[in-house]
Amino acid sequence: MGNARTALFSFLLAKSQAGHFLLRIEDSDATRSLQSLSEQVQVDLLWLGLPWEEGPGKESKQGPYFQSERQSIYAHYYQVLEKAGRAYPCFCSEQELTLMRKRQLSQGKPPRYTGICRHLTASQIAEKEAQGQKASLRFQVPASQMIRFNDLVKGEQAFASDDIGDFVIQRSDGSAAFFFCNALDDALMEVTHVLRGEDHLTNTPRQIMLLQALALAVPTYGHMSLIVGEDGAPLSKRHGSFSIKALRELGYFPEALQNYLARLGHTYADPDFMDMRTLSKNFSVERLGKSPARYDQIQLHYWQKQAVLQSSDDQFADWMGEEVKKLVPAAFMPEFMTLMRANVAFPDEALQWAKTLFVELVRTDQANDFLKNVPSVFWESAFTLLEQPLEFKGLVKGLQDSLKIKGKSLFAPLRMALTGRLDGPEMEKLYNLIGIEKIRQRILYAKNL
Repeated sequence: MGNARTALFSFLLAKSQAGHFLLRIEDSDATRSLQSLSEQVQVDLLWLGLPWEEGPGKESKQGPYFQSERQSIYAHYYQVLEKAGRAYPCFCSEQELTLMRKRQLSQGKPPRYTGICRHLTASQIAEKEAQGQKASLRFQVPASQMIRFNDLVKGEQAFASDDIGDFVIQRSDGSAAFFFCNALDDALMEVTHVLRGEDHLTNTPRQIMLLQALALAVPTYGHMSLIVGEDGAPLSKRHGSFSIKALRELGYFPEALQNYLARLGHTYADPDFMDMRTLSKNFSVERLGKSPARYDQIQLHYWQKQAVLQSSDDQFADWMGEEVKKLVPAAFMPEFMTLMRANVAFPDEALQWAKTLFVELVRTDQANDFLKNVPSVFWESAFTLLEQPLEFKGLVKGLQDSLKIKGKSLFAPLRMALTGRLDGPEMEKLYNLIGIEKIRQRILYAKNL
């Protein structure tokens, strides 16, 4: 959900400025990158209505757009930094680094690399390599500098270089570290604006120092507030959050996600449902909030309902699914669609109504108990009235006249007997779709309980 919102805001920012939206697959870490994941990212973005002008399938001179295919580019810039004395090999083991961090924390100091390997001589480096020790490559952070930048969301930011230890730009297995390849690719791909979560804020001074050391352009950064659950904790599945793939499979419209996510940490003057063009036109980084954005399942459901109401007849029919089309007779489909559009939010709900109205009623123990508690005279009167074809209004009037009842006492038993539930669309319209024969059968079933 968080990544989808970041992509949406980046897309809206690009479109609001007549710019390009770029997709780069950051798969430099082979242990965490799978082809299936990168493919899913692309499927999710296209389904969300976020096509990219530059990226996989839309190559340009700035490509390739998979970081795993850019290793030779990274190798060149490693050499540039080493020759300039801005990077050096580090042979410290993970165990040594862990002990270093623990010692610093126990002394009340921020954990950072102390630069042990910074002063290794060429002969010492050669000796360690001859022993088969593998080295990572670290960027040498300059001393006594302030790294300043104007964040699009948070305003002026300043970080002291002395609080930032020399950091890894190439892992010991030869792969590029995030700090390095992410910043370098932004510059080489001529990225002008970067929107990302505020958890990346402390990465920014490192990346600015890298780009300045390479004499490359630094993009404008904006760090958005993170999404949290209603309890204020980081968003997770226990808050009802799902992946984009899962939401799509549940039947959410992409337009519902667009309208919900666009307002999750960003304000719009217009509270109504908007298409992507309107969302883009009215997007502004000045309206991005600084406080955490709270995930609200009720709001997401609201925008899903709005998307259902806004969908075209063809979209709605396809959304309900093939099984619904098979169950609902063609002659009844227009009326069924009208009823469903106003009363359901997900395809599974439409399918359940199709089965209820046109196949067999699933009777639960709860429904049977309810029907048993209805006075038998109600069912006897209803069944007698239905011996002749009777419209819903005629059945209601007959029961009112014979039993002297009205309101819930009249309608609740009928609704439960005919649909198996106490809520749903207008009963008269359901009655017409169920058909007189099934109505008689369902009243008889209730009568015989």
